[in-house]
Formats: sequence, C-alpha cells, structure tokens
Amino acid sequence: MHAVTETHPSREKLGRLLISCSDRPGIIAAVSRFLHEQGANIVDSHQYTTDPEGGFFFMRVEFQLPNLTRQIETLRERFSPIANSFDMNWRITPAAKKQKMAVFVSKEDHCLREILWRWSIGELYADIAMVISNHPNMEAIVAPFGIPYYHVPFSKENRDHATRIHLELLEKGRIDTIVLARYMQIIPPDIIDRYQNQIINIHHSFLPAFAGGKPYHQAYDRGVKIIGATAHYVTEELDQGPIIEQDVQRVDHRHQVEDLKRIGRDVERMVLARAVQWHLNDQVLVHGNKTIVFR
Repeated sequence: MHAVTETHPSREKLGRLLISCSDRPGIIAAVSRFLHEQGANIVDSHQYTTDPEGGFFFMRVEFQLPNLTRQIETLRERFSPIANSFDMNWRITPAAKKQKMAVFVSKEDHCLREILWRWSIGELYADIAMVISNHPNMEAIVAPFGIPYYHVPFSKENRDHATRIHLELLEKGRIDTIVLARYMQIIPPDIIDRYQNQIINIHHSFLPAFAGGKPYHQAYDRGVKIIGATAHYVTEELDQGPIIEQDVQRVDHRHQVEDLKRIGRDVERMVLARAVQWHLNDQVLVHGNKTIVFR
C-alpha cells in the first residue's frame, strides 16, 4: 500500500513565503510588490501582529508562479535584500516538495494508525520514510504500507547507543520532520538540537495540566470534568515545547481511568493529525515558546 498521489493542479507552481519580524509600516506592500514583480499571483495571505506599534509581525503567503521549482533559488536570492531591510526571519518553500517524515511509536497504536491512514489517502503530503519503535509490536501494522520499520530497544542502560542508531537512521533517510505517535521515551538532547521545531509530540493531557507520566491517572485522581490532548514541538524541557494544537472532551464522575484513556485516544489522534498537517503545509510559525498557526 502506498500513499495516494497528490493531484492538485497548481501544486507544481505553488509556493509559500513565511515571514516573522518586528512590525513596522511597509512590510505587506514590499512583499506584494516583490511577488508582483516576479510575475507571481498571490492566492492566499494571512498576517498577524502582536502589537501594531512595537510588536512582532507574522505573515504567510501562498502564491502561484510558473516553473517555480526551477526558479526557487533565484527567487530566494532576489528576496534576500528585502528581507534584510526588514530584518526578517523568512523562508520560501515550494508546495510540491514533500518533507521526509519519520514516525516514532511505542505500544499504543491509535495515533500511528491515524497518521498512516491519512497519509495513505493523500491527506498528509509527505514521504513517510520510516517508522522507529522501541518495541517490535507495531511492525505488523506498518508492513502493509511498505514503510521500513526499525526496532531500536531503548533503556537507561543503552540510551547513548540507541541515540546513535536513531541519528544514523534519520541522517541516512534525510528526515525533515519527526512525529512522536505516543512514543513513550524522552528524546535525547542530541536529536532535539538537530531537529529544532521539527519534532512533534502528542501528549495525552490538556497542557499545562498533568505534564509527565500517567496523565490520565493524574486527571482521575484530581476529578477533572474535561480531559484533552496537546500536540507540541519537543524541547529539552519535558512537555513544555511550543503548543501547536489542543482539544478537549467532557467527562464526569462515572468515568474510570480506563474510560478516560478510551475517550482520550480519539482526542489524541485527531489533535496529532491536525498538528502534523499544519506543520507539513507550512502553517506554523514559532515565536519563543508560542506558535502562530495560520489555519
């Protein structure tokens, strides 16, 4: 089984420009003028400022330009002086280029299945290059999709060895994005440093509540009336990275821990799928420990 081929007629000529910088007059005009001068047609544009006077400005523009793939480097070179004049953090990406993605998983399969299903029907525009697990259990689920599966045991005793194997696999696969689909191990700093704001985790609670282990047990003990899930970028501080997406579901006094887990699984898989899709579509900008998500 393989992913459905993307058939959007304009993807080959669709580009995305993402910008963040200090807010000041003239940014939108400069961007629009530049794209017009290159013969590009703006098809979608979103912007946000934290404060019109002295705040920070964020912008995401989708544009169409014939032969974009062949012109992308020239486009970047021509935009660079404009970006420098506004001291921008920026990137121009071709929508036709698929990111290479690695999925990490442990023993829970619901988030993995959701990612594989959405990928197989073409909803996630990416190349899933590998699935890595600290257990062999998920191989039977992955095998029908024709995706390489790597079982890499992970423990305190072999942590450094496993990290080296992970980095070798990721480098060899030229991975752009890592998705932790309920991977129940702490990601080592070496990997976090290499893939800053490129590792997406799903945490089974509505952060900042119940960070760390066994959040459903913590929620049950606290008697909460709402449980949730949080997709966030991974940082060295456990479960404290920039939040991409969250959702909740109401519960009550009748729900036991196993009920919370069952209800939570649906929330987790949907939250993770949305976050991964937005990331792949260049809809997320990171600012400090927050995100701006252009939906």
